[in-house]
Amino acid sequence: MLVKKLKERFEELDGKEIMLQGWVRTNRNSKKLGFIELNDGTTFSNVQIVYLDDLDNYKEVSKITLGSAIEVKGIVKVTPEGKQPFEIQASSIDVLGASDHDYPLQKKRHSFEYMREIPHVRPRANTYYAMFRLRSVLSMAIHRFFQDRGFVYVHTPEITGNDAEGAGEVFTVTTRCDGKYEEDFFQKHAQLTVSGQLHVEPFALTYRNVYTFGPTFRAENSNTTRHASEFWMIEPEMAFADLSDDMDVIEDMIKYCIRYVLENASEEMAFFEKMIDHDCITRVKKVADSKFERMSYTEAIEHLKAAKDQFENQDIFWGMDLQSEHERYLCEQVVKGPVFLTDYPKEIKAFYMRLNDDGKTVAACDLLVPYVGELVGGSQREERYDLLVSRMQEMGMELEGLQWYLDLRRFGGCKHSGFGLGFDRMLMYLSGVQNIRDVQPYPRTPRNLIF
Repeated sequence: MLVKKLKERFEELDGKEIMLQGWVRTNRNSKKLGFIELNDGTTFSNVQIVYLDDLDNYKEVSKITLGSAIEVKGIVKVTPEGKQPFEIQASSIDVLGASDHDYPLQKKRHSFEYMREIPHVRPRANTYYAMFRLRSVLSMAIHRFFQDRGFVYVHTPEITGNDAEGAGEVFTVTTRCDGKYEEDFFQKHAQLTVSGQLHVEPFALTYRNVYTFGPTFRAENSNTTRHASEFWMIEPEMAFADLSDDMDVIEDMIKYCIRYVLENASEEMAFFEKMIDHDCITRVKKVADSKFERMSYTEAIEHLKAAKDQFENQDIFWGMDLQSEHERYLCEQVVKGPVFLTDYPKEIKAFYMRLNDDGKTVAACDLLVPYVGELVGGSQREERYDLLVSRMQEMGMELEGLQWYLDLRRFGGCKHSGFGLGFDRMLMYLSGVQNIRDVQPYPRTPRNLIF
């Protein structure tokens, strides 16, 4: 039987024999009896196995090491007076796979730094066990949100010839060492994608509402707690939608994901609240129950100028790229809740964002939330061919490689909008975990390639 099903039915199973398979989390014993905490991967909390010295292999069982895989047969006993609602009184315990004594997870607290050195084992530690189930639940929330609203899921390529952001921080894909890309596998320069946005836009002009959800890559030599070389992005795109429509979908999605996670990963979130961030559940509930305010970038700069003495970076001016401390001040002190900043200077935003009538700003938005600052970035796309060409030329971009993207404006183009949510950063926000390396199964960061 699976532990999850056992927990749902333990009262009706009282007094009945069952069989469980799983891994030993703890094993403590005396001369007469012992207790094993068993986990089979189906639920966060463990099941207590009680074994007595009348077991034929009691001596062997009492020495079962942490991490060992075992099979238990026994009787379910409801224990309303105990710490747990039920336990299993074992009639037999067999070792299916013993764990060596150098098993790296012992019954003590290990540092995050130590755990990052053993990514193949760390999912068994409580923090990571909770995190990677949360990662699964949040993934399902994303898909449920968009699928229930008729969005089409599009798989965009991981190998591409385009740098969507124009930043140049890309990983080259090559079979050669001499840089002769014309003789390479694709006979041109190829790279790992930094965004699926450009490739998903054509599908929005076919299916109306679409999204892509997959890995993206940045060759940014940054060792901060918020940056990784490989991370996952959710990137929806909606035809016939302006910036206001875009922000409506962002707000609905964030609220939906928070509520879905609180309902479907309640044990994991309770663990994070107890062990990682005492305020995490209260914080995200407040966001889910809030109305997301909207404020222009220009208005935000005025608020920041009035409070510049509070910042480490006190050089506040129109046209600057806001830092995390500025973003957090705006949502935590000015708005006291989630806020969309809109209409950014065109110089600090990507080429594909729609130019506003003032000629200085673009129809872009960033969602700022308390505790982390920016969580989502989006924009209305520039659907006017001439203006898009002009903007690309102004930025010194080569048009040839993106002619297909420009063609979308000639072949039945329309206004459309989209956004990007960093999946790993959303996990950090929900859980309170401070380092992106601790929300990814196998983190990829500069000078770090374990496995």
